[in-house]
Amino acid sequence: MKTNSKPGPEETKILVATASRDLGVAEEAMAELAVAIETPLRQGVLNGDNLGGIFAPIDLTRESGARVSAEFPIDFLAPGTEKEHVAYTIPNHGYIPQRHVEGDYVQVPTYDIGSAIDWNIKYARDARWDIVTRANEVFRAGFTKKMNDDGWQVIISAGYDRNVVVYDSDAANGQFTKRLVSLGKTVMRRNGGGNSTSVNRGKMSHLFLSPEGIEDIRNWNVDQVDEVTRREIFVADEGVMSRIFGVNLVDIDELGEGQEYQDYYATTLGGSMPAGDTEICVGLDLTTNNSFVMPVTEDITVNSDPNLLRSRRAGIYGWAELGFACLDNRRVILLSY
Repeated sequence: MKTNSKPGPEETKILVATASRDLGVAEEAMAELAVAIETPLRQGVLNGDNLGGIFAPIDLTRESGARVSAEFPIDFLAPGTEKEHVAYTIPNHGYIPQRHVEGDYVQVPTYDIGSAIDWNIKYARDARWDIVTRANEVFRAGFTKKMNDDGWQVIISAGYDRNVVVYDSDAANGQFTKRLVSLGKTVMRRNGGGNSTSVNRGKMSHLFLSPEGIEDIRNWNVDQVDEVTRREIFVADEGVMSRIFGVNLVDIDELGEGQEYQDYYATTLGGSMPAGDTEICVGLDLTTNNSFVMPVTEDITVNSDPNLLRSRRAGIYGWAELGFACLDNRRVILLSY
């Protein structure tokens, strides 16, 4: 049984049973309803693309209930030590120099998140599946919102920790320019390690910015792009104009002047921008899936709340245990305009 599909006679019978005056019947029906809600919740939250495919979910749950530590190994070649591991010319009388290296690991802390929702029992008595389904959607949205915020706070904090903000000094105040994209690509390349032929070298593949930044592109004048390109931008459908210099542009509502992720950077982290700039955007390297991780040590479990029956209400609650980490902040670059 799924609460997001059109209910049949059996589903309606179960929903009505949750309003039974027989406490045992009501509790049994609520338990079955919780199971029905749990399945789409797991599919829609934990396995869904809640962060635009940025974080890789890593399932650390075990059927036995045993806890698994969220440990991730660190490469033998640490960033900044590349030049220490080189080859030497060996003289006729001499031996090969030794280099002692040891592997280490990072342990990502996980934490509990939880949510709950309830509704008047008369909606179950009247088989109001539309209301129960909506309650399920709101319940799931609470988990999604929490996970999205936590993930983006990790990303922005990783970028802030680099103490590098790329900006276009020739741009007008608050204007998003194509030169800013070019500068972001260059800075990430210069600080990504390796050389021009390295296989896993970092590069900016995605740029997350506010809807206002996208609208700046639509208003570029001839000093930014030629007339042919301006016309293509003008007639492009929503979401079609999505690449500049091979970088995917992704607009999210939480970025922008006065928005929550901008406020997190400026207020909570105390981040600053060059004079005249009003917004940040976030460049990421998503060509490799080795930096942004989301360990899940306990999957979301949904339960019915029988204690609500005394108040003539029915409801569900659930929790999960997970964490977020950016294992290599060279995959993040902050830009401002």
